[in-house]
Amino acid sequence: MAEIKVKIINRSENPLPTYATDLAAGMDLRANLETAVTLQPMERTLVPTGLFMELPAGFEAQIRPRSGLAIKQGLTLLNTPGTIDADYRGEIKIIMINLSTEPQTIQHGERIAQMVVAPFVQVTLEEVVELTDTERGSGGFGHTGKS
Repeated sequence: MAEIKVKIINRSENPLPTYATDLAAGMDLRANLETAVTLQPMERTLVPTGLFMELPAGFEAQIRPRSGLAIKQGLTLLNTPGTIDADYRGEIKIIMINLSTEPQTIQHGERIAQMVVAPFVQVTLEEVVELTDTERGSGGFGHTGKS
């Protein structure tokens, strides 16, 4: 695996994001809160992390939900995966929503999301009149009849 250096500023008291295991794809992001935030069912909020970073050209950071929060508390992220572009320099903030039927509280320092840094390719669109035929064609959701 190639190692890519990413510049980061941490304006929180939380440790920098790290990989939990040797083969993990994502790093956990933590809430940077002055006081705990309680979300009512179906309520959403923007949670700051205190992190600012500079990604190299050709890379993005994807912000994804944490499966444990989703299954145990019904807390997940909107706009998933969120994308942080290489030219963004603002604070990383997480759009969270409570999909449970009970109020859920987010504490300072709690792991609320995971971040995956990945390369991407920019393409040039070529407008045409028709597309190449394939076996699938325009078949959409459930087009094969298989579950």
